[in-house]
Formats: sequence, C-alpha cells, structure tokens
Amino acid sequence: MFNGFFGKFSKDIGVDLGTSNTLVYVKSKGIVINEPSVVAINLRTDQILSVGEEARRMLGKTPQHILAVQPLRNGIISDFEVAEKMMKYFVDRIHKESFSFAPRPRIIIGVPLDITEVERKAVEDVAVSAGAREVHLIEQPVATSIGARLPIQEASGSMIIEIGGGKTEIAVISLGGIVASKSLKIAGEKLDSDIIDYIREKYNVFLGERSSEQTKIKTGSVLALEKGLRIKVRGRNLLNGLPKEIVIKSDEIRDAIKRSIDSIVVAIKDVIEQTPPEIVSDLYQKGMILSGGGAGLRGLDKLIYEETLIPVTVADDPLTTVVRGIGIVLEDFDNLKDLLLPPASDHRRR
Repeated sequence: MFNGFFGKFSKDIGVDLGTSNTLVYVKSKGIVINEPSVVAINLRTDQILSVGEEARRMLGKTPQHILAVQPLRNGIISDFEVAEKMMKYFVDRIHKESFSFAPRPRIIIGVPLDITEVERKAVEDVAVSAGAREVHLIEQPVATSIGARLPIQEASGSMIIEIGGGKTEIAVISLGGIVASKSLKIAGEKLDSDIIDYIREKYNVFLGERSSEQTKIKTGSVLALEKGLRIKVRGRNLLNGLPKEIVIKSDEIRDAIKRSIDSIVVAIKDVIEQTPPEIVSDLYQKGMILSGGGAGLRGLDKLIYEETLIPVTVADDPLTTVVRGIGIVLEDFDNLKDLLLPPASDHRRR
C-alpha cells in the first residue's frame, strides 16, 4: 500500500548504467542526467564529495584521504557500495524539486548481454537500496534497437553493434528476442589503454587516461585519412620523471588501436555466421546499426562495411540510444514490458 502511495509522488526513471557514463531518463521529461560514472569519497568521513563530471575531474589528482572511484567495470558493478551511493544520488537529485520526501520510483536499467544471475541481482539490489519500488532490467542491445526505432518485435532481423566504455555488444534481434550475439571486453576504455601503451613504448612518455581519451576523440581513425590529424599531448617522461610534450599523428593512433578494432570486426563476422540465412538476408537489405561512444570513431562504419558487405548506419546521437530505448519502454510500459528480463529476485513490489 505504502509503495503504491509513494509511487504517485515519484518520477519513474530509466537508467543506462555505463562503465564510463550514466544517463537517466525521467518519464514524460526525457533525458535529465548524463554524467560520468565516477564518485569521489572522503575516506575519513565516508562522505560523498561529488558525483559525475566534478568527480571525474578529480581522477588521478586526489590526496590520500580522497578516493575517486568508478564503480562499474566492463559494464558490471565492481563496487556495490559506491554504485548504491551513486544511484541514490541520482534518484534524490531527480526528486529534490518535487514533493517526494521518500521517492519510490519504478526503475528500468540496461544491462549487458552476458550478465550473470548474481550480477543481475547486484544491479537490482543497488536500485532497491536507492529507493526503487520496482526494478526491471533490459538487455542493452534490445534497448538500443528500440532507441534506434528498429522493428524488433516483427519477424525480421535487426543487427546492433553497441561499443560502450567497457564492453562491445553485438546482437541480432528478431521477434523481440536475441537470435545471435557476442559480448567483448574490448571497447572505449580498452582503446584508451592501447593508446597509453603505444605512446609509452614508442616515446617513453606516460599519458593519463583522460589525455588518452581526448587523443582518441580528436585524432582517432581506423582508416587512413586524406588529411592526417595531429595533436599535442603532455605526459610524464619515463626516463627522468619530468613533464614532456609530444605530437601524435592520427596514423599512430590507428596503429595503436588496430588489434582491438580487428577483434571487434572478427566478433561481428562471428555473429553473422551464427545467424540463420533468412535473417542474414534481412540484414543485407536493412543493414546494421552502430551505436555507443565508439560509433564516433572515424571510418569505423566504412571498415565494418568493407569487411562484411552489410551496410552500416551510425545511430542518431549514438551516446544516448540505449537510454532513449529504455525511455520508450518506460513511456509504454504495458505494451513493451515483455521485452524486459525476468527478475533475478522479487523486487517488483507494488
């Protein structure tokens, strides 16, 4: 009874709980939060100092008593307590301007394809601890397909490639279910790590994670560019420990990330090989959708087409496709709830 009462004063939300960023959709309002999945904690007082972009700016710059934590790794919760605090912070932030002294929202959360039962329960427990009256989970490729407005409930194949921060998810969907799929722990953060390793080995310079990410965004490409790009980066000289500035070319970034990109392409081919011939025929006609932060990597759509001969379309606003799909389910819950995963535990209280 009390859950139903509090539910009337709560704002139901959809969450794309990502390794790099967390996006939150509020029913009837749209996307209201898009923040890095980082929490800064004062270890002396166990108090949260900041969440999101402000906490991210602290990464690698904190004194010993302050810890900046990313509570998700490879799309999975790695620090339950910090993830719970982050989720509660976002729920409270959404409800602070309304009459909701005890918000009890319905929450739908996107989860990776290969999530285990234990990991699913951890996600549900985090949401319940943050105040949810109901928790529902949806596979991220399914949410991406909905966000891209693909007809996934029809007897026609749709293919999604979602390259996030911690994972790449590849899936073929038909009649509302996954027909063939593959999940890789090779995505945005792995590409950043590849760049760090390459520059360390070639220049004896150690770059920070944020510098590596910016280098990838500004100059990264998987195909040769007609006009090469360059960027100045600063790091620590490993020979003397002093700061050093170097110029990095786009060709070098392509070399640095080539092995990881090749692994993603091989995985895409594997999924196509697992797909029934009739659905492969659909894919040749309709093409596949490329989404997530990695979709912005220059030339990636062309490379995938060259390797598979299947047309590739980059989703509109690829960074928000998952949470927009979750939002569509939230807005039309009764008609689309069959696309949700069964609960790992009985948290769907009313």
